Amino acid sequence: MEETFSNLTTYGYIGLFLYSLGGGFVGLVAASVLSFMGKMDLTLSISIAFLGNALGDIMLFQLTRYQKSMMMEGLKKHRRKLALSHILMKKHGDWVIFIQKFIYGLKTIVPIAIALTKYDFKKFVFLNIFASGVWALAFGLSSFYFGAVLSEAAIYISENKWLAPVILIAIGSLTWVYLEKATKKKKK
Repeated sequence: MEETFSNLTTYGYIGLFLYSLGGGFVGLVAASVLSFMGKMDLTLSISIAFLGNALGDIMLFQLTRYQKSMMMEGLKKHRRKLALSHILMKKHGDWVIFIQKFIYGLKTIVPIAIALTKYDFKKFVFLNIFASGVWALAFGLSSFYFGAVLSEAAIYISENKWLAPVILIAIGSLTWVYLEKATKKKKK
């Protein structure tokens, strides 16, 4: 067990950064709970998750902006989700950049949808960095302060191994249902 914690201390920050490039919610929560347990540093974990999250969205924006044909080829099945992102952008404006950090399933699609428009890159970077900072502080600090409860929940789930797949399937199903309902064609 001590070797596992040693590996987490050594490689955990690298893994947190890489995981945060694509979202990082679970990684940040785990790093914050480990910080509560004294195995990682909270400030460093929040900073790394912030940098990874901000950089991931900026890279996704840039990739989409300059490789539209390649990105559109890979997103053929997600046209409705892209349309939903465009509608959200028109309806809520710049707030979508902030909100998408907190809604699972929109994290990657919103920067792509924004990059497909003529949205100003510098404005996106500024708002994205601000949103990533709020996201990292909100989840990092709340996970740290609820570390005792979260670590007890993790122990309970590890003792009842059937529970983890049930929770993951439930979260995945709810996300899928929401996105299907939000992007469903309206009958005229």
